[in-house]
Amino acid sequence: MRITKKSFGKTSRGEDTTLYTITNGNGMKVSFTDYGANIVSIVVPDAKGNLTDVALGFENIQGYEENSTGFGSFIGRNANRIGGAKFELNGKVYELDKNDGENNLHSGFIGYNKFIYETETFEEDDIASIEFTRLSPHMEQGFPGNLDISITYSLTEANEIVIEYYAVSDRDTIINLTNHSYFNLSGHNAGSILDHKVWIKANQFTPVSKDLIPTGELRDVAGSPMDFRVLKSIGQDINANYEQLQIAGGYDHNYVLDISSNEVEKVAELIDEKSHRKMEIFTDLPGMQLYSGNMLKTVNNSKGGATYQRRDGVCFETQKFPNSCNIKSFPSCMLKAGKEFDSVTIYKFFF
Repeated sequence: MRITKKSFGKTSRGEDTTLYTITNGNGMKVSFTDYGANIVSIVVPDAKGNLTDVALGFENIQGYEENSTGFGSFIGRNANRIGGAKFELNGKVYELDKNDGENNLHSGFIGYNKFIYETETFEEDDIASIEFTRLSPHMEQGFPGNLDISITYSLTEANEIVIEYYAVSDRDTIINLTNHSYFNLSGHNAGSILDHKVWIKANQFTPVSKDLIPTGELRDVAGSPMDFRVLKSIGQDINANYEQLQIAGGYDHNYVLDISSNEVEKVAELIDEKSHRKMEIFTDLPGMQLYSGNMLKTVNNSKGGATYQRRDGVCFETQKFPNSCNIKSFPSCMLKAGKEFDSVTIYKFFF
């Protein structure tokens, strides 16, 4: 295991940024930047040993400064959507950015993927880690509480990207952290992911209204195009005459994961039969957003001059349920003052 680092350029504000790369003994290497604690690349061998970057992303720091797509992004303080861009906590209403129609998406116009983080690295024989930390001040993005946050990315010799989220606030607040990487196991520049196959350990999902805000219902996937309990291609049912798919233009829904406890469990698989690569997803969180890149448009400044189009990448965003701060029947996303938020998500690769 080894960690290398190099300059990733200056931001438009003149801030120096660094690109960190962890390489394991199997040839897998993952790069991160201290700007936004973003994942920049995930280079994975295939069955023949050919190395390919399987994460959509940008060529340089200027792309990540814009990054309206959220490539590789660390998302916080609250991932996904909040209806009406507001919530009530302890009798007080907090108003947020309306950056998604009348709603709040991924915490507003300036997310956690737009800040410089302090960095510390750790190397051992079978694992290497990079810890990114910062203080999110009280009322940043409209959320209460000074929040000390850290996100630690590790690469193991078992080809696992382990993401550890940690946070503690000095006031009651809400928190819902995730990673927004877009995966294409054929390669970031390989085009459509509709032939990739997906399995999700979920008997239910949370249906949405026309503005993609969950209605509060938990709906069984059985007998619907939302059912991924048996491995199937993303494209098999994506254009079905089914209201939820028509509303979102494809899959953009939170799945109610069938997990037995707060322990980290396997909840999903992604398989590309062309390259023989497979990715497994593990988490201790109750939900996961399956997003089939329905709103991806032509992206400038992408890696290697690639042209990304609609449905060229797929996201698996482990999370608390969207709008859970306003839907009391959903698992709570409130973090009490002085209490620790601690969660783990793992993307494990096979080749």
